[in-house]
Formats: sequence, structure tokens, C-alpha cells
Amino acid sequence: MDNHLPLTKRIDPARVIIEIRPGTGGDEASLFAGELCRMYTKFARNKGWRVKPIAKNVFEVVGIALEEPLYELLKSESGVHRVQRIPLTEKSGRVHTSTATVAVLPLVRKADFIISSSDLKIDTYRSGGAGGQNVNKVETAVRVTHIPTGIVVACQDERSQFQNKERALEILKSKLFLMQEEREKGSMDKLRLSQIGTGDRSEKIRTYNFPQDRLTDHRIKKTWHNLAKIMEGEMDCILKEFGKNYSINTNI
Repeated sequence: MDNHLPLTKRIDPARVIIEIRPGTGGDEASLFAGELCRMYTKFARNKGWRVKPIAKNVFEVVGIALEEPLYELLKSESGVHRVQRIPLTEKSGRVHTSTATVAVLPLVRKADFIISSSDLKIDTYRSGGAGGQNVNKVETAVRVTHIPTGIVVACQDERSQFQNKERALEILKSKLFLMQEEREKGSMDKLRLSQIGTGDRSEKIRTYNFPQDRLTDHRIKKTWHNLAKIMEGEMDCILKEFGKNYSINTNI
């Protein structure tokens, strides 16, 4: 891998992986993670981009007719997203706060990153997702563990074990690639911590306040209203405003 090339020359400009996980807040955090997944999916499809599920709340986005690399456009979404609202099960009307974490990963060009097979532990299991009648009869799902770092990637939405393994390895390479970038910059040692933090409420980059019908980005101190439209994927105004006011890492 030529480390002297800029990141934009070593990644696929039209593809990213988006991974969303519940943070603090129990069931409400899980619900919110699913809603964020739908929001980004609708945003991408509104643009005419392709969305391909990989696992629960993990999916690939393939951009079309892009003016800039997809990772550059979406990397600012990485971080802790906080939601404040009254859950349907809350009888006293009390507002609850929970979080979900978002990681946006570029896909590394195949020749630019090699992983030693001795560093990998690969497990197979029966898939519970889409993929046809075959998936529930044989172990098509794959879980790949990178032993030195402990990073685990699972994939179950492809039709064959081979396809799931290839997809999981592709995502793992992206995570290790960005981790290496962080190390070389003398930054944090782990990509997940640098991108999404621990999931603690105090680390939020953005708050979705449903009772007040507003979204606030705490990094640029901007607020937007009409959350319903935003959750339907109408995010262009947010991304454009963020691009004008802030850059999370201008050297990447």
C-alpha cells in the first residue's frame, strides 16, 4: 500500500459502508438506531443511489453522478446521535434521552490493503435474513474476527457463504485501513472510538428533539426544524451547512 497517496486516491470514491448501533437507552436506543438506518436509506434512494443491506443496521451505499467522493460527503455523520422524546410506553409523559452511534467507512481499493490469514478467525452460522430458501438450511452467514485488534464483522445478507465472507473481509479492511490512518496521524488508536466515541450521551454530535421538533448539530451550533421531513431523508440542507462551517478532518 502506498501510504504517500492521499486517502481519496486509495478508496473507492463511489462507495461507503454505514454502520449504526444502539448506544445508551435500552429499547429506545435500538428503535432510534433503526430510524436512523431508514433515514440514511431514504436519503440515498432519493438521490438515486443504490443501497445494499449487509446486516442489521449495516448497509452499503453506492453513489451515482457524484460531485465529490461519497466518503467526503458523508463522513461528518460519524458520531453519537442523541434523541429526546416521549416513548410510546411512557405513561407519565416524561421525555427520555437515548443515543445511537453512526460510523461511515470508505471502501479500500482491493490492492491497497492486505490482511494476513493467520490474523483472522472465521466463523459460519445460519442466516436469519434475506437471500432465498437456502440461507436457513446451510451456514451462509459469516463472522470474521481480526485477532490482533478484536474487531468483529458479520455479514449474512448475501446468498452464499463465499459472498458473505468476501463482503465481511471488505468491511474489515476498511476499518483497519482507517485505524492505520488514525495511528499515522498520531491520533486515537481505534477507529471506532475516534469515529463514534463510547455512545455516552455527553459525546453527542447531534440531538433530535421530538417534543420541540428540532435537530441541533452541536459542532456547528445550528438548528433545523421539521424533524419529520429530516427523518424521511431530506438531509441536504444539513450536509451543505455542515460542509460550509466545519470539517472534522481536513487532512483526510
